[in-house]
Amino acid sequence: MRHLYTFLFYLILPFIFLRLLWRSRRIPGYRQGWAERLGYCPFRLEKSIWVHAVSVGETIAALPLIKILLQEYPDLPLVVTNMTPTGAARVRAAFKDSVKQVYIPYDLPTAVNRFLQRINPQIAIVMETELWPNLFEGCRKHNVPIVVLNARLSGKSALGYSQIPSLTRDIFHSIHAMAAQTSADAERFIKLGLSREKITVTGNLKFDLELPADLSDKSEALHNHLGKERLTWIAASTHQGEEEIILTAHRLVLKKFPDALLILVPRHPDRFAAVAALANQQGFTAARRSSGEVCSPQTQIYLGDTMGELLLLYSVAQVAFVGGSFARVGGHNMLEPAALRKPVITGPVLFNFVEISEMMVKAQGMIIVQDVDELADEVERLFENKQYRDSMGESAYQVVAANRGALLRQVELVKLRMSYPT
Repeated sequence: MRHLYTFLFYLILPFIFLRLLWRSRRIPGYRQGWAERLGYCPFRLEKSIWVHAVSVGETIAALPLIKILLQEYPDLPLVVTNMTPTGAARVRAAFKDSVKQVYIPYDLPTAVNRFLQRINPQIAIVMETELWPNLFEGCRKHNVPIVVLNARLSGKSALGYSQIPSLTRDIFHSIHAMAAQTSADAERFIKLGLSREKITVTGNLKFDLELPADLSDKSEALHNHLGKERLTWIAASTHQGEEEIILTAHRLVLKKFPDALLILVPRHPDRFAAVAALANQQGFTAARRSSGEVCSPQTQIYLGDTMGELLLLYSVAQVAFVGGSFARVGGHNMLEPAALRKPVITGPVLFNFVEISEMMVKAQGMIIVQDVDELADEVERLFENKQYRDSMGESAYQVVAANRGALLRQVELVKLRMSYPT
């Protein structure tokens, strides 16, 4: 089965590079690292620790882990691979020259072997559920222990893996240890064939979010720039089709709070210009953060079109809406605003965060809305009642505080495999 998969992958490889070229029209980063995607790593190492985080969300979750690994193993170079330019940029911004960042090779035997021979990893640490057949087989042949951290598996994904049992068994056979986010995730992996002895339930690394030391000072400066007395809400990590809902809700909010400000942060950089155009077409007065435009009292939309500043933008809002929850995306990380004591609102599509969303709602730290009218109503209700807003934000924070600890448990799992790699 793996040979058929590999054959098909080779067939579609030209189209994959054409897609990169197409996407590079809006995100120039997709023109970079093509050789790396074929395993031509620009450096050679005698030994290394290798961490793979596919994109921004996985990278943010991995940042505290990477910091600890740098402290624990100062003599071993640390290589971080990503699939997307946004993930790569987040790594470079956080660590600069402290780690070596490259793109993950495509899942082809020649590319994988070339990459492994160049970095010689002592361990492969894979974030969440990046389960690639040839990558894992290559690690097995090179005697590289694989540890999958912060692993999650939805019912839908589990069903997909169950349709390719032989390929799934091969992948699981190559894994040395796995840290699952929840018991439900663990049981799904076990049902698919992963040995129970290999899996440990450690909790979710996202609860161990580390706030930047300079966040308070930067937040104060931005708050003054936007207007410290203004009621502000943020709609973050939004996708195509969601901005129309958000802008309609904001128009309703403005009827009751004419000085209200919306910070709008699209999930993908290639959509920044389109979302700015949409806000202007709908008659809003908008300012773009990237251009340094002044946010005057007349500004109604502040477009967060920069990278690596989401926590900062969350910090200056009184209310946070987390996107990907009206689109069929499955939601995004609502723990980021919660860690900042912000009351959280989402749409109803949350299959990527089922357990966390249930915890947040039960604790009364988050509200799920079904449509634009409910969204506008909840923003207005939170704007009207500071006591309710503060109480809800504190409840959201307590969910984060009560579930910390996955980081240390997963670090111990890595250290164990580093001590006994085979």
